[in-house]
Amino acid sequence: MVLQEGSKPNSRPKQIGLLIIDMINELKFDGAQDLLPCIRETARNIAKLKDRMKAEQLPIIYVNDNFGRWKSDFKKLVSRCLEEDQNARSVVELLMPQQDDYFVLKPKHSGFYATPLDLLLEHLGVHRLILTGLLGNNCVLYTAADAYMRGYEIFLPSDCMLSMNEEANRFALEQMKGTLNAVISISDTVLEDAARD
Repeated sequence: MVLQEGSKPNSRPKQIGLLIIDMINELKFDGAQDLLPCIRETARNIAKLKDRMKAEQLPIIYVNDNFGRWKSDFKKLVSRCLEEDQNARSVVELLMPQQDDYFVLKPKHSGFYATPLDLLLEHLGVHRLILTGLLGNNCVLYTAADAYMRGYEIFLPSDCMLSMNEEANRFALEQMKGTLNAVISISDTVLEDAARD
């Protein structure tokens, strides 16, 4: 987790935060090569949404697996991905973390499990979360469930989330909408949806 020295979080009511889940990725999981065109498209959509969030001075938080490397940190993870083959590098370059972004490394599926994410969101005054990333029916879904149980409002742009196949993605979206009261939209409108009272 990075907190800029001397920085003050935006204190707007119902502050919105963007979670980018597991997109900084070496892409070594089974099926990654087959998904690569879709991963790149998802990364482009997230990058556009991130630019809009930056323009509104809203916080961006990278939530990433530590891939079992307990001595690693986020900068090392980014460096490893950039040194990997062109596939991983092409995705990470689209979503390159910036100096004022935040990050949390997670040991398991949920971004909240055994991490300081809840404390960081409290510090930032964030109550509404826009969730994006990989994989929709796995880490995004588990993070959404934990967010819901902690009282966060969840917004999910469907073009910024990807699962191993369309059926799994549809299941995840239905679960988040039906069980977690998530507002499902697309990246072009999600920020406006999240800003509504």
